[in-house]
Amino acid sequence: MSTDTATDAFEEHRAVLLGVAYRMLGRVADAEDVVQEAWLRWAGGDRSEVREPRAYLVRVTTRLAIDRLRQIKARSETYVGPWLPEPYVTDFGDTTPDTAERVVLADSVSLAVLVVMESLSPLERAVFVLREAFGYPYSDIAAMLDRGEPAVRQLAARARKHVEERRPRYDVDPARRRDLTERFLAAAAGGDLEGLMKLLAPDVLLVGDSGGKSRAPLRVLESADKVGRFLAGITRKGLPDFSVRLLELNGGPAALVLSAGRPDTVFQLDIAEGRVQAVYLIRNPDKLRSLAAAQ
Repeated sequence: MSTDTATDAFEEHRAVLLGVAYRMLGRVADAEDVVQEAWLRWAGGDRSEVREPRAYLVRVTTRLAIDRLRQIKARSETYVGPWLPEPYVTDFGDTTPDTAERVVLADSVSLAVLVVMESLSPLERAVFVLREAFGYPYSDIAAMLDRGEPAVRQLAARARKHVEERRPRYDVDPARRRDLTERFLAAAAGGDLEGLMKLLAPDVLLVGDSGGKSRAPLRVLESADKVGRFLAGITRKGLPDFSVRLLELNGGPAALVLSAGRPDTVFQLDIAEGRVQAVYLIRNPDKLRSLAAAQ
């Protein structure tokens, strides 16, 4: 395989590799580092016996992501306040025309599911991502991870049970989510507490991630009253020269709040039965850098 052919083969599968790495890590910068390391190994290694470049590259990327995840878990023990995944721009476009497949891909990259996946072991997470998000057969996953197929099936069953028991249920219809997101933003921007209260479920949660580097609740807020008053309060305080842009993050509509042209905050909602069940508020500046290019 020539250098040009190797480059073309890698670029053909880059989006898949980044998708695997991000779902494994929940962090864009770390996922990009893993994919870059996979490229270096691909470019500098012996490719003469590689028959299926995609399978080979997914295997390398998955193993690198497992190693990186173990390092990250050690660092995360000192994180200040609630932790949320780094926002990830998703636009499946024409690459995933099948509606059912799009739903699976969007769900597996959602903030809610990624948060639950943080409590899986690195191996469980790898098996869950490869099986549930990308549909790999157990035999292929076993080969990628150098594990027996029965062991992989056990890991998959344990991971699936764990995620299903802990994941929140929400509406995945893009039009309904976008409509409620727009109404939520209008009420919040106008400081309309009464309007906000009508949109919030009684037991709504607000999860704020600032890493201690920006102002955000250091504990999860619970109840419509607490969440509504908090949102109305931050709106009254305002931001200098702010603007809001709607875009697709983590498989669903989200609001990117800009201050003086720079990413300041990401809002995303989980909805069910026409009400907001959860508000995700990301203000850690380290997690917003990758969104500067998405404006």
